Amino acid sequence: QVQLVESGGGLVQVGGSLRLSCVASGRTFSPYAITWFRQAPGKEREFVAGLSRSGTSTQYADSVKGRFTISRDNAKNTAYLQMNSLKPEDTAVYFCAARETFLPGVIITTTADHWGQGTQVIVSS
Repeated sequence: QVQLVESGGGLVQVGGSLRLSCVASGRTFSPYAITWFRQAPGKEREFVAGLSRSGTSTQYADSVKGRFTISRDNAKNTAYLQMNSLKPEDTAVYFCAARETFLPGVIITTTADHWGQGTQVIVSS
């Protein structure tokens, strides 16, 4: 089992940047593919970015491609989401999620075994 806690959210102006962190505890971080999701007020949760267990394969939603970067540091049991060129439509609660997998290159986009509590990101004009 693994527990996930997000941090790094906050208020930022349009065009600014934030880096979200997801710290894992309970067991080693390395067997898990990591995915960031977000949920805006009144909307369904959506996929943002995914990272394979190996740390070498990534996938991004079209809405954030070229602006967001997902990464991980297994030595620190931490995953990151670097968000640049932020837009008002990026305002949402951001969740990290993990799924154990045997496959080093698999990326999870729709489901997960473990979820963090979320961190709020507000992008203002």
